[in-house]
Amino acid sequence: QVQLVESGGGVVQAGGSLRLSCAASGRTFIPYNMGWFRQAPGKEREFVAAISYTTYYGDSVKGRFTISRDNAKNTVYLQMNSLKPEDTAVYYCAADPIWNKVVAGYRNLEVWGQGTLVTVSS
Repeated sequence: QVQLVESGGGVVQAGGSLRLSCAASGRTFIPYNMGWFRQAPGKEREFVAAISYTTYYGDSVKGRFTISRDNAKNTVYLQMNSLKPEDTAVYYCAADPIWNKVVAGYRNLEVWGQGTLVTVSS
């Protein structure tokens, strides 16, 4: 089983940037499809981005966020630019062997991290 630990959250002004990291440990990282999700207070969890051999983004972050992975470091990243107050949320990374489950944002993905808080001030 893979374990995931997110880092890189914090407070940033609107228009600024942050890079989140998700470090994997345990089983080999490479076969897993990785995704980023977020949940704002009082809202449902939202799909943000996913990566395997390709990438896929939620409509609200297209053109602003970039997902990438470094298999040698067992880490997936989320570069967030042009941040908006509505990007404020707890960001989670997740892993699953099935791509369609990740991009569909299934709740029962195989592994979830504990989350990291991103706050964008106006």
